[in-house]
Amino acid sequence: MDFGFSEDQKIFRDSLRDFLEKEIVPIADEKEKIGEPATREDAIDIAKRFKKIGLSPDIEDIGGFASDLSTVGLVAEELGRVSPSIALLMGYSLSIPAVLQFLPDGMDLKERLLPKMKRSEIVATYSLTEPEAGSDSRALKTTAVLDGDEYVINGSKTWASNGPISNLALLVAKVESGEQEMFFIDRDQSPYDSSELGHLGLKFGSTGELFLEDCRVPAENTLTNIIGGIMSGGKIEELTEDLEMPSDSHVMDLLGMMNPVSLVLAFLRIGMAFMATGISQACLEASVKYSKERVAFGKPIGKFQLIQNMLFKIATITETSRLLGYKALDLAANGSPEFRTASSMAKAYSCKEVVDAASYAIEIHGGNGLSDELPIERYFRDARMMSIPDGTTNMNTLVVGRELLGPGYSAYV
Repeated sequence: MDFGFSEDQKIFRDSLRDFLEKEIVPIADEKEKIGEPATREDAIDIAKRFKKIGLSPDIEDIGGFASDLSTVGLVAEELGRVSPSIALLMGYSLSIPAVLQFLPDGMDLKERLLPKMKRSEIVATYSLTEPEAGSDSRALKTTAVLDGDEYVINGSKTWASNGPISNLALLVAKVESGEQEMFFIDRDQSPYDSSELGHLGLKFGSTGELFLEDCRVPAENTLTNIIGGIMSGGKIEELTEDLEMPSDSHVMDLLGMMNPVSLVLAFLRIGMAFMATGISQACLEASVKYSKERVAFGKPIGKFQLIQNMLFKIATITETSRLLGYKALDLAANGSPEFRTASSMAKAYSCKEVVDAASYAIEIHGGNGLSDELPIERYFRDARMMSIPDGTTNMNTLVVGRELLGPGYSAYV
């Protein structure tokens, strides 16, 4: 199992880093210091900047980028390294609108939103959590009742990343059978209200509540219907070809072996895991640099054993997180059902341990680590945000435990 990057990937990573340092870091540093969440205009401006380097949901821009899942992990880590807020913004706005181009011609959702997608003007959100349903997702109270050729959705969501500034939502609700279903909701066609929520870190991220009152959504906009359309009539082969996937890739097999909610959550967990790895990497780079520059007791602090011990711990956390993430992506590329467990393991480990990595970075920087003149205190606040969204550390631990022990051992039934 080789998790090394090809020469093309290394060139891409270097060009991506150069782009981020020149165009994104100045924005992120300024906005995070102000502490105000992104507006939709901010989000679209950033998305259009990324479009210039081929990072957009449009298959004509992105080419084979999405064909190699390790490259997807690379991008998530690099974005997490400079700004987890922007990583979340771009993560949803790259992945969710991308589905539009594979919908059947003539489908209203595609006709309405595809032009916006090609202009990078869609800000997307994914929403599962509710005020009374966090880890216990089966306790959802948001309902979707079929009325003719539309679903009528009522309920509220919370902690929706990009929610307040979104114009496209992928939202989970219970249908009349009691099963969970996902709905693509075009906000202009099916309006919903929203409000901002303040939070510890990710200050430039727009996170909030969504309120749906008799929100009417076309019945054809369910994820189940859309996946069914993709998998039938040769669409899956067309999708594989358009994404320039290698002949030995089996990632599309996951569509047939995992229910849509579980599959989406597994990929969200991997995204969070790589974002956390990016934060750890940023902590490591800053700490190594500072350890060489800072002089105490007549010599660089990097010569002290305690400093080297903390650098070792940050480096080990970073590398372990990275390897767990790429193993999970390798399983996904091979269409392995073990992908779900591996994604939980990667998310639980990296998003918990990144807090220690950031804490060690603060210790190495001493008083300067507490100052907002350096990004170290932001790394710590952002790191602490990682362990909760898209499956808490404790819940992902239980997912892995259930898989290890087998049927009958679920700790949350």
